[in-house]
Amino acid sequence: MDVEAAKDAVPAAAAARRGKGMQRLLVAVNCGMLILGTTGGPLLSRLYYSKGGHRQWLSAWLETGGWPLLLVPVLASYLARRARDPSAPLVLTRPRILLAAAALGLATGADDFIYAYGLSFVPVSTSAILISTQLAFTVFFAFLIVRQRLTAFSLNAVALLTVGAVVLGLHASSDRPKGVSRGQYWLGFALSLGAAALYGLVLPLVELTYKRAAGGGRVVTYALVVEMQLVMGFFATAFCTVGMVVNNDFQAIAREARAYQLGVARYYTVLVWSAILWQFFFLGAVGVIFCVHTLFTGILIAAFIPVTEVLAVLLLHEKFSSEKGVALVLSLWGLASYSYGEYAEARANKKKALTALSEQAQELAS
Repeated sequence: MDVEAAKDAVPAAAAARRGKGMQRLLVAVNCGMLILGTTGGPLLSRLYYSKGGHRQWLSAWLETGGWPLLLVPVLASYLARRARDPSAPLVLTRPRILLAAAALGLATGADDFIYAYGLSFVPVSTSAILISTQLAFTVFFAFLIVRQRLTAFSLNAVALLTVGAVVLGLHASSDRPKGVSRGQYWLGFALSLGAAALYGLVLPLVELTYKRAAGGGRVVTYALVVEMQLVMGFFATAFCTVGMVVNNDFQAIAREARAYQLGVARYYTVLVWSAILWQFFFLGAVGVIFCVHTLFTGILIAAFIPVTEVLAVLLLHEKFSSEKGVALVLSLWGLASYSYGEYAEARANKKKALTALSEQAQELAS
């Protein structure tokens, strides 16, 4: 009997190792997409504006306009399930989850426009530091919505990120792009903070949707994550499409391309790659939420602010003032504080679990 149990344990252990390997691969792929989108998306959006682009609704539309790219993995997953079970439906069939994805998509579309409008008036280096406050908003809303526990380290991070934003605000006119008035700069400053707050709300709402789906007896799989992002992308793009129609942006694209400083071909190249990289950002964000949790998504976004800062200075020749340096140091300090808090808590939990196992073993031995 023991020999048979041992034989059965071998394939089970191998399956567990394969499962852990696939989980690590999924985490790595989604983190990679989020990193590419976090650094590349804002740079291309700012490049669009700095070289002659003026259409905020178009810039917002590009942030989720790449949603048809998700049809490929969704269709492949669907065909694979149909091969195993001819009656298998799409994963995202429950009306409540579908409606939640649609509502989140509309909120994302609004956030896209707020962010794109703000970025048209501020440098991407300033915008990136302001967007770092998203971690603070994510912590706050995650506490309210998904009952994420707050610690002294997370509260310290919130305080430091807030002070960093205030430091930038005190010297708001020092890095205004050419042709932007002081009032427009302040508007862009406020809109960038508003975009950070709104997306800080969207992230825990996505996690809540996953929990509701699991609470309804359905297993939350990565296929559900991708299908949800497809629906969110569709509705976000539809929201921005309405704005483009009202603003006559579709008619203006060809005219804007002819006047673009880098030429017509590079104008469309910027638009296409902007859509691709922003799609990486959004799919990576919801994927990291699924694989880990909401706050890790916020941490990863904040962690690559220095990369965006450096790339903006090197590639777009933006100024890096002393105020930006102070704000960046405060942002990194806040990020380090939160990360250390998470590490310390994980280490304490591991130690507690090992102690409990040791006590159980002693009880069994006695």
